[in-house]
Amino acid sequence: MKAYASFCRRSPRTAVVASFCLLALGGAGHAFGAIEPVASIRHAAEQFVRAQMPPGVRGIVVRAGALDSRLRLARCQGPLQAGMLAGARLQPSMSISVGCRSGADWTIYVPVNVKSRINVWALRQPENAGTRLTKADLAPETRLVSGVAAGYVTNLALLSRSTLRHPMPAGAVLHASDLLADFMVRQGQQVTLIASMDGIEVRAHGLALQDGRYGELIRVQNPASKKVVQGTVGSGHVVYVSP
Repeated sequence: MKAYASFCRRSPRTAVVASFCLLALGGAGHAFGAIEPVASIRHAAEQFVRAQMPPGVRGIVVRAGALDSRLRLARCQGPLQAGMLAGARLQPSMSISVGCRSGADWTIYVPVNVKSRINVWALRQPENAGTRLTKADLAPETRLVSGVAAGYVTNLALLSRSTLRHPMPAGAVLHASDLLADFMVRQGQQVTLIASMDGIEVRAHGLALQDGRYGELIRVQNPASKKVVQGTVGSGHVVYVSP
């Protein structure tokens, strides 16, 4: 059985190899008598993926794909060992290796899908590029999206300082990348520089050396010291700099 299991772990997972492995490992499983439940294999893969999620992430739905009903693997005498393939990282769809090293020696690859159930904002009607949206233009919805949710607009305060980057149809879900932030400062304009460290905030007058949209990194100059630094554009002609 070890020879067959080793071959199955190393070989590309083609249909021919998969069928061979099912038959070879299946026969070995029967020889041992007890069979590892397919449900426990799928559960091990799902639990491993859940454990890899960043702290604080909610609404994650992890589902292992169906395994071949002909699968017959010897019952493991210890905990199943799950892991990712070498060089792999978390993706909406991935293969997770699940194996046994106690009382039996086998490894199988389980397809796993990751989705997120999140609250989003969708357009009530088609909108043109350059439109400044308001809450009335959007409808709250709960959707199941592929992967770990990221980039969706959740803070509607962004709407007051940005416009649509491109036309969007009715029902489209709003992403941060769909919004183009307003220019908050212009080159040559006087700005307030704010630096914070250990709870202490220091303010100084500054001069913007380039145009800047909200959230962008721009160059600014302290007129007193003539020193040029980079800072992040905020609202109200404020630029946040590192001390």
